[in-house]
Amino acid sequence: MIELLRRGAERQPDALAMIAEGGEWSYARLTAEAEALAGGLRAAGVTRFAIVSNDIPLVVALLAASSLIGAEACTYAPDITVEEMARQAAAFAHDVVVSDRPELASGGVRIVAPDEVRGERVADAVLPERRPLLVLTTGSTGTPKGVRHDWSRQLSRMASARDGSGQVWLLAYGPQQFAGLQVLIHVLGTGATLVAPSVRRPQAVLELIHDHAVSHISATPTFWRFMLAEFRADARPVPPLRQVTLGGEAAPGALLEELRATWPEARISHIYAGSEFGSTGSVRDGDDGLPVSLLSGANDADVSLKIVDGELYVRSGASMLGYYGDDDRPPDEWWPTGDLVEVVGDRIEFRGRKTDVINVGGVKVHPLPVEDRVTAVPGVQAARVYGRANALVGAVVAVDVVLGPGADDKAVKAAIRGACADLPRPWQPKSIVVVEELVMKENKVVRGGAGAD
Repeated sequence: MIELLRRGAERQPDALAMIAEGGEWSYARLTAEAEALAGGLRAAGVTRFAIVSNDIPLVVALLAASSLIGAEACTYAPDITVEEMARQAAAFAHDVVVSDRPELASGGVRIVAPDEVRGERVADAVLPERRPLLVLTTGSTGTPKGVRHDWSRQLSRMASARDGSGQVWLLAYGPQQFAGLQVLIHVLGTGATLVAPSVRRPQAVLELIHDHAVSHISATPTFWRFMLAEFRADARPVPPLRQVTLGGEAAPGALLEELRATWPEARISHIYAGSEFGSTGSVRDGDDGLPVSLLSGANDADVSLKIVDGELYVRSGASMLGYYGDDDRPPDEWWPTGDLVEVVGDRIEFRGRKTDVINVGGVKVHPLPVEDRVTAVPGVQAARVYGRANALVGAVVAVDVVLGPGADDKAVKAAIRGACADLPRPWQPKSIVVVEELVMKENKVVRGGAGAD
């Protein structure tokens, strides 16, 4: 990370790297902050630490500082509770947590304020051979897993990155998410500018997009659904985006069509990535799923895909070293992604996560195909398909829907039943509930529920 900041500072020291609530940060200023934090961490003998902060420039500077001195940094969710922070710190042996939230000290963990770890700037030109990084999985059920990476693997593709000067990106992911880390690496590695909001909900970033002339956005499909609704409700013209990127969830065809209609001149990309196997690159053909040609990658390809029993496997040069507490894994190991897929024509289409499959009386129902039908119904802004416990068959298909403005509750429910009428009976929704908002985590819909296999 530090080499990206230094390169940007050498090329255009006064160019804007980040725009945040606390102010604007040039590449030169952000580099100086990272080198000062590196000096303080080195002087204090800190070799492993966690970060808890919603100050994105601070998070970036700490990550860059760790990469400069070979310390292992790990970013926790910025809104983490005291109890959960203490639990994670114990699970991953973090004796030091750098944070601007002093109240976290009540959890019995040593909290160090950022001012306490600033020291003399480190000007090392030669970087450590090992530069570890720990990324936590979402952890929707229990303590997340710690995924061990090395900065050299994550930055390998940036050597040939194009100049992104003039591009203004919105950070729609949390700083602790692997997807957020990928956006940071891309933006800083291309010399672009990042708008880093403290609240990353669609309705909260509308003004920032307009005020700072955001031209590039990378976000989950769920985020894009609600962002489109915000743009439609806004009296101003839709901002002229040049890049629309989706990741973190399967992107349904109906959503892609709406994005194309809204920004016909923009490039629409879909990124498939995971904390364990890194990024497989971006697909820019604008269609849902992945091209089947990716299955024929050569053995020496940087990224290769294969399907085993309906599950997608990935082998990548950017994959993790291993989980926290485990030995390093072979660099050419295949990783099960947990995503169920099916080859349809020349596309690899996603059917959902293995953990989201609903077992209806022994019939396995994939929620995504049902969800695609529901979200295509006029008046439906967003939907969540999941399993609801049932004493007779174990689980039935349930749907939560968020209605668009002016939509009629009864008419939409009837239209949903009609749209799903030709599905096999176990796949047809038995419960349709209108809700104010969906159950989500990190701008992704949480679909796992009763009857999930």
